[in-house]
Amino acid sequence: MDNTPLSDALALRATASAFDAQRCKLPGDPHRSPDVVAVARQISELGKLVTDLGDEVLFRAADQNQAPHTARVITNFAAAVEPAGEAASALGAVAHQLAFLDQTESLRDQPDARDAQEAAVRVMDEALATAGAALHDGANSLYAASATVSPPPARLQAARSRSATTARSPGSPPPNFTTAPAAPSDRVARGR
Repeated sequence: MDNTPLSDALALRATASAFDAQRCKLPGDPHRSPDVVAVARQISELGKLVTDLGDEVLFRAADQNQAPHTARVITNFAAAVEPAGEAASALGAVAHQLAFLDQTESLRDQPDARDAQEAAVRVMDEALATAGAALHDGANSLYAASATVSPPPARLQAARSRSATTARSPGSPPPNFTTAPAAPSDRVARGR
């Protein structure tokens, strides 16, 4: 296994990009219910991401010739399991509410059922915001960790400090790239 600071930083950045990719796949049309198949597929993909994180930890922990920075890398991959799991759990809540809406579709004209369906939509919105915030936090944490494991070369740092226009950070999108807006994390009280 190649356990240089650069290779580990690249692995952390690649995993951060996987978190960003999952965040971009979250259902985002407020006027249309998410597709339960797409939500289930994303839960499965998040499960694979958790497995990949576990493998990253396992491969480094089992290595008999650990580099001095390896403990930090292990810590950061292990810590990323929590936001991935939180996002998967939140999407599980979305799938649950979609199943409820499907079961109560024939009752939609009854006032109590309508209230329950509206509550289910609110739960889904909150769960999607939670998933988005968790994936965003996980990606940011991994990007930051990659910079501590293998900071940019001194020449690049000097060039950035001299430049009138700051070079974009590793892993950030190009200047003309537009992304889906992140779910505001202040909408959802997070904690345990």
